[in-house]
Amino acid sequence: MIEEGAEISTDSRKIAPGDIYFALKGPTFNGNDFAISALENGASLVVVDETNNDILSDASSILVEDVLSFLQNLSKVYRHKQNAQVLALTGSNGKTTTKELIHAVLSKKYKCIATKGNLNNHIGVPLTLLTIKKDTELAIIEMGANHLKEIEGYCNWANPDIGLITNVGKAHLEGFGSFEGVKKAKSEIYKHLLNNDGLAFINANEKDLAELAKGVKRQLHYGDDEGDIKYRFRQVKEEQASFCTCIEEESQTIIRSKLVGAYNYENLITAIAIGKYFDVPIEDIKMAIESYVPEMMRSQLIRKNSNKIFLDAYNANPSSMIEAIQTILSDENPKKVLILGAMKELGDFSVSEHQSLLNFVSKYDWEQVILYGQEYEQIDCLSSYNKFKTIESLCKHIESEGFQNSSILIKGSRSNALENVLGSL
Repeated sequence: MIEEGAEISTDSRKIAPGDIYFALKGPTFNGNDFAISALENGASLVVVDETNNDILSDASSILVEDVLSFLQNLSKVYRHKQNAQVLALTGSNGKTTTKELIHAVLSKKYKCIATKGNLNNHIGVPLTLLTIKKDTELAIIEMGANHLKEIEGYCNWANPDIGLITNVGKAHLEGFGSFEGVKKAKSEIYKHLLNNDGLAFINANEKDLAELAKGVKRQLHYGDDEGDIKYRFRQVKEEQASFCTCIEEESQTIIRSKLVGAYNYENLITAIAIGKYFDVPIEDIKMAIESYVPEMMRSQLIRKNSNKIFLDAYNANPSSMIEAIQTILSDENPKKVLILGAMKELGDFSVSEHQSLLNFVSKYDWEQVILYGQEYEQIDCLSSYNKFKTIESLCKHIESEGFQNSSILIKGSRSNALENVLGSL
């Protein structure tokens, strides 16, 4: 069905000649309604689960019971016909950044494909698998999850040869039910590796991972203490970016990244360790990491007017919030401003986790603390903290304050769209 060079598309407006169109459905759209448009735009084939006589009479259509299930099952069959090794990663924080770093490093020596952006869900994973080509040597698949058995399903399609968990934290508690539920869900990737003789990369600096990986026969450990990967690492801080020294025997290599935040150190050493395992020369590893420029509002340092802005507003959970706040706390500038959006998908833990966050914030002196989102309305905090319910009122306040010579952290869950405040600074 999928020939070399054919591309998969789920958007009839973006069809290129020869593409295969999958008519997916969503809460507010039905892709079947656009199947004829896809053919008119040059699709070589459309896959639909609803049809009319016009489409049925066209030899360029396939009618299936459910397009999404067909796409997922197709990706599983297709993956098993390819020669590429599959490296899968999941985790509560740092998945996308780690994936991008690994891709940059391995691409120095191998033909690689990787999940685009954060398309790491039940649609993104199969779509990524279907981009593997005959000459692809490594496929790097990011797997996100917000409920149990989700990673298990993705592993069933991708059948990873190698897997890793960046970390486990308090993310998506609403779906997982508890922190123990998070650990159980993320460890589904280890269970797959155990049952399929796969290799687990384990960061020894993350205390929960070794316990979760018990039973996996093939393990490689890395971290600050010398492990199976014969590099030792030492963190270096400079200008708030994340740096590390990579030490092998008598030689030392300083690797300077453009990522903001000490927490990115773990993402860096993961990419280095995997590069080392795949025999990428350290000079190439260094070049790949130092050339990587963060985007998509992840760990970005922006200098605007006289302010230094730490933009990490793609997503947030209790663990990543604390890490980001600790990053700005380490900044030498005494004038520090927090702009914190609400954390989503915490379910019954929402009030307690937001309260814990503000309890932590209250331990330190700030030029100003600005809170955005209704979740903060029922949380006890200092009277000096400013709370806002709309992005318009938030931006108006920031403009009126006219912050100068300040270090400003902007952090919140994606639905807050806090990048919109940049124009007010």
